[in-house]
Amino acid sequence: MQPAMHAVRSCRYHDTVELLEQLVATTEFLVLDTETNGLPGDQCELTEVGTVLVGGGELHDRFSSLVSTRLPLRRGIQRFTGITQAMVDGAPGLEQVMPAVCEQLAGRVMVAHNAPFDRRVLRQAFDRIGLEWPDPPTVCTAALARALLPLQRRRGLGAVADALGIEVHDAHRALADAETCAQVLCALFPRLCANAVTVADALALLAPKRRARRRGTTPPRYPAHLVNRPELDFDELPKDPGVYLFRDAGGRTLYVGKSISIRSRAKAHFAPSSIPADWTAHARIVDYRSTRSELGALVLENRLIKELRPPGNTRLIRQDDRLVYIRCRLDIPFPILEVAAEPAPGLGVTIGPLHGRRLAQELVEQLDSLFGLRHCGRRLPQREHPSAYGQMGRCLSPCLGDLDPNLYRRRLDAALALFAGADGRAGERLLAHVDAQMRAAAAERQYERAAWLRRRGRRLNAILERLEGVLEATHSRPRLVLAPHPTDSTADAFWVVGGRVRDWGPVPDPEALSDRTKIALMRGRAGARGHELTAHLPPDEVDEMRILASWLASHPETPQLELDPEPDDAALRVFVSGVQPLNGSSTTSAVVPLSPTETVVPTGASRRTSPSAIEPKVGEQATLVI
Repeated sequence: MQPAMHAVRSCRYHDTVELLEQLVATTEFLVLDTETNGLPGDQCELTEVGTVLVGGGELHDRFSSLVSTRLPLRRGIQRFTGITQAMVDGAPGLEQVMPAVCEQLAGRVMVAHNAPFDRRVLRQAFDRIGLEWPDPPTVCTAALARALLPLQRRRGLGAVADALGIEVHDAHRALADAETCAQVLCALFPRLCANAVTVADALALLAPKRRARRRGTTPPRYPAHLVNRPELDFDELPKDPGVYLFRDAGGRTLYVGKSISIRSRAKAHFAPSSIPADWTAHARIVDYRSTRSELGALVLENRLIKELRPPGNTRLIRQDDRLVYIRCRLDIPFPILEVAAEPAPGLGVTIGPLHGRRLAQELVEQLDSLFGLRHCGRRLPQREHPSAYGQMGRCLSPCLGDLDPNLYRRRLDAALALFAGADGRAGERLLAHVDAQMRAAAAERQYERAAWLRRRGRRLNAILERLEGVLEATHSRPRLVLAPHPTDSTADAFWVVGGRVRDWGPVPDPEALSDRTKIALMRGRAGARGHELTAHLPPDEVDEMRILASWLASHPETPQLELDPEPDDAALRVFVSGVQPLNGSSTTSAVVPLSPTETVVPTGASRRTSPSAIEPKVGEQATLVI
């Protein structure tokens, strides 16, 4: 068997060599596309394959076939591709389709858009039926666009076709995508022939570029200007959490960094395996400031970068795009609810942080419709006629210019009051509000509105079940947070009152702990500016609150003590006595429940306050409180 196997291998090898030596202008290309069931790994199955034969820059024969699958198709992939379960149930199996594809690939160059994916799918299909994979030379049209259309940044099949003036009539079906890919190949074929003579030259042109390295040479451990750099002394640095600062000979701060182990992280900047930054050539002194926790290091780093503005810190923090906030900035007439990646700066209300931007946006849409708040952006356009939401009775239409601001503000306060409690029952209050409105509409025999509210309540229930995070206003829950040391039994204390970090530092003695708690609560009450539903967050502290929220979201076991009502000295002592390192257990105090806020339907405005009717009521007068 060995000579026979060697002969087969040699024959394939010579066939491949001959194909690579062919001229690009005279080579036949088989352009193909595959559709799958959308599952990863071994569960991925072929559902459709389409091929188009291209020769001389023109399209020739076409082939397409559905393929039956073992696993049922998901609804999402059926909607995406248009291939239904009934279509694949009546389709031929891999045993009938793959031999035809193999016959078409013989002696031709395979072409596909994002070709590695199609090669993997086809090879997996060949292996399942025991058919030998022909392993043809492959050209990827995405790589072709990258090499021949350098100014085209988007390299999806539709984007490349649009850039070349190719009309796409259908997508996400194998034959349609294969024809589009074949037209892209034909459009770029003259450029390909001008840059590559043979098939081997074309594959070399499209190969990913890598830096060439001569044999027997090794890259330098440091750039040349750092070879004679004086060594820094890292022995005095502790292994505790904190912030380290690199300075030049004149004492100017070059870089500020943080770590849970100051010595290890500071030394890593000058390790042989790391790429030195521009500032490392000027570093002469390394300084540090210890903290009791990683959270303390994050906050201290944030404040020092703002204070010292070192040239080496080009980016302050790495934001977590999964965290969003529902916020209401009160610095504009007729404020709106919006979803943003940052808490509201200035005077406003912030709800969160939350996981799930789309769900948060849908929740805002539901709240706007329930309370008649405007759905437009921060700029308030003036209209002669109500918007579509106003015509449907889902907006008070302040854009008409005749709305009493007090009515709009009462509606806004009623919506925000649902999230002002610190008992974790904002979702229950929202559903109870919808249920009460539904029952009131049914009692008034407004059955269409009652049915609408019933459907809206069901959707809100689904949103609240899927939405993750803290569904409450950030300023409504004053608390004392203890961020433990990674290994020791010490901790940093953070007094979060009124949506701001009012004070923080190492956990003090019991007497000082009580005094600092009282001072933090007094500062929070003074910063409330006399309004129950708002808090003032300076713009330069927005990222600090995001750091705190992100860290608490990733460390849910962090001990927290509610400060409303204000705890006594004994409760504070018991709370701080249970601090454990992060790698041990921690004791979290129970949340003190608050009484839910009642939603009162206001009266006496220039328009009706009942959600069932937005239009003006006869006999009402405008009342503006200044």
